[in-house]
Amino acid sequence: MNLSKYDILLKTIELGSFTKVADHIGYTQSAVSQVIHSLENELGTVLLLRSRSGVSLTTEGEILLPYIQNIINDHHALAEQINQLHGLVQGTIRIGSFHSIGCYILPPLIKGFQELYPNITFEISEGDFTEVEEGLSAGQFDIGLFAIQNITNFETITLKKDKLFVILPEDHPLAGEPFFPIESLKNEPFIYLDEGNDNDSQIIFKANHISPNIKYSSKEDNTVLSMVENGLGIAILPELVVSRTSFRVIPKRTAHPYYRTLGIAVKDRKRTSIAVREFISYTQKQYVALP
Repeated sequence: MNLSKYDILLKTIELGSFTKVADHIGYTQSAVSQVIHSLENELGTVLLLRSRSGVSLTTEGEILLPYIQNIINDHHALAEQINQLHGLVQGTIRIGSFHSIGCYILPPLIKGFQELYPNITFEISEGDFTEVEEGLSAGQFDIGLFAIQNITNFETITLKKDKLFVILPEDHPLAGEPFFPIESLKNEPFIYLDEGNDNDSQIIFKANHISPNIKYSSKEDNTVLSMVENGLGIAILPELVVSRTSFRVIPKRTAHPYYRTLGIAVKDRKRTSIAVREFISYTQKQYVALP
């Protein structure tokens, strides 16, 4: 069995284009197409629909995809287990994370971990809640590092609580108050950080039965901060983001504190590679010391 064909298939599904895959792995577009065609012949079924806009899975491809992902994941785990038996810890850890975690938490973790295990490499993909969750489900990521307070379909390991703040422009009438009154969220123009199926601000809204007056939305926290700075509205963002911002805004606490829970999510910790398990253990020991 030629597992490289399966790797190329998974990358084609992820990128949605033979051309993008060819650029990514250094093949010609024709070579990528031939690999997929060869794999389809081996399996006796068409896996991908080809069109001018790209490629997508056929019904048969969707049925077979989970089994193909398991083959690849098990092969990686086997290879790393063999390396471990020979006294070597090596491999690749694929992480899906929020931008804020990828920017502020992951770099010091990776640096410290690679000092212990220099043969471990990392692939980092940043996305919103939905993208990380779906990537984890599909086997594209070994680990999800994101807000886990509403996760029920994965194993989770809590790392830290991240306090939520109401973000105000400097000239806001409530900027001088010790706390932001929750009831004011009902009428203030609100700038919504779009994080997919889950959202940090919903923690506050749901707890207080508030329907926000959403005027703008963005997937980028820096865009949200810039809009607040320019007086377009207020927002709710976590401490991990606002504690490091250079935007001229006022992070305001609420009288009753609210938090999101940051942590690790995995499909099945026992079936992950040795490298992944080592990284999880290292992260659990180190996160409290992070700045």
